[in-house]
Amino acid sequence: MEKLLSEFSLGLFFWQLLLFVALLLLLKKFAWKPILDAVNERETSIKDSLSAAQKARDEMQVVQADNKRILKEARAERDALLSEAKKASIQMINQAKADAKVDADKITAQAQEMIQNEKKAAINDLKNQVAQLSVDIAEKVLQTELKDKEAQEKLVEELVKEIAVK
Repeated sequence: MEKLLSEFSLGLFFWQLLLFVALLLLLKKFAWKPILDAVNERETSIKDSLSAAQKARDEMQVVQADNKRILKEARAERDALLSEAKKASIQMINQAKADAKVDADKITAQAQEMIQNEKKAAINDLKNQVAQLSVDIAEKVLQTELKDKEAQEKLVEELVKEIAVK
């Protein structure tokens, strides 16, 4: 019985080994190849995805660097424009001040000239009035003083002395 059991075990072992090898061959032909193909395809797609992601990351870094450069250039241009505008406004203010000063000087000169003209006219008018008053007063004085002959001679002598002194 032991022999039978040993043969049976050996036979069972053989058949199990044969079934196992057959199963491996079947799996290799029908299951492993598609599974390995799917795994290889998945691996390839993962590698492609990783390289695409790396490429996208590199492109993103390039774009970010370009954006930083463009932003820096825009800020520099903005600063230059602001500086230029500030200089232009200062220049315009200075020009406006200079123009206003010139206009003010012209107006002041015209006003002074008008004042001088008015002053001369007023002085001439005053002289004319004083002269007229002097003539009127002298006429009245002379009318009253020339009634007397001695007073006339005395007045003529005084006037002659004044004219000689001058």
